[in-house]
Amino acid sequence: MAVWVFGGRLGLRGHLGACRLLCPRFQSRSSQGEEDGNRVQSSSKTPKIPKIYTKTGDKGFSSTFTGERRPKDDQVFEALGTTDELSSAIGFAMEVITEKGHTFAEELEKIQCTLQDVGSALATPRSSAREAHLRGLSAPDSSEHTAFKEGPIMELEQWIDKYSSQLPPLTAFILPSGGKSSSALHFCRAVCRRAERRVVPLVQMGETDANVAKFLNRLSDYLFTVARYAAMKEGSQEKIYKKRDV
Repeated sequence: MAVWVFGGRLGLRGHLGACRLLCPRFQSRSSQGEEDGNRVQSSSKTPKIPKIYTKTGDKGFSSTFTGERRPKDDQVFEALGTTDELSSAIGFAMEVITEKGHTFAEELEKIQCTLQDVGSALATPRSSAREAHLRGLSAPDSSEHTAFKEGPIMELEQWIDKYSSQLPPLTAFILPSGGKSSSALHFCRAVCRRAERRVVPLVQMGETDANVAKFLNRLSDYLFTVARYAAMKEGSQEKIYKKRDV
């Protein structure tokens, strides 16, 4: 059974174990052998290398973590795909930011990891989820569930306050600008807003945790703030909106 996973086939829930439970073909099989001097004599069984393609989605359907088959343009996959796009955009921005020596690159990497958890929540629609799906797969015997909690939201708010206190107050609308780092972060902010728009209907239908939408809402504010911060630290001028005379 092929399963859609956020951030790659082994990325669902951020745990390889989750995919191993779902997809036995992804389980690693290390070969048994004995060392003979500098040589390693392999056993007769050759390790099976998993293929990246499964062909099970060729007809336009894919599987959620719960095993439910849905069309690939389903709202769940729209939200998952846009969240994946957001993580990719942040990854690109990080390459630019790291070159400039910005210390908040570590925060962005942490955010990418949190987006894996967002994908986990989205890929487990409540309408088809059972208790076993909601239970943390990294610790199957634990009673702790994988509900998206408020901790990451509060952390974003702390980061926003930290950078906002160092920025000059906004006196006008600014355009996405301020150098390469700032512009890349503004692009991430725009993708984040789109991801939030894809998630909100799922929250309203009761398919995913409301904290997922709250996190994305706060994340767009964070990206806006660090975009301005990057422009300030690099000494780049932000462009101001000016009403055109027609």
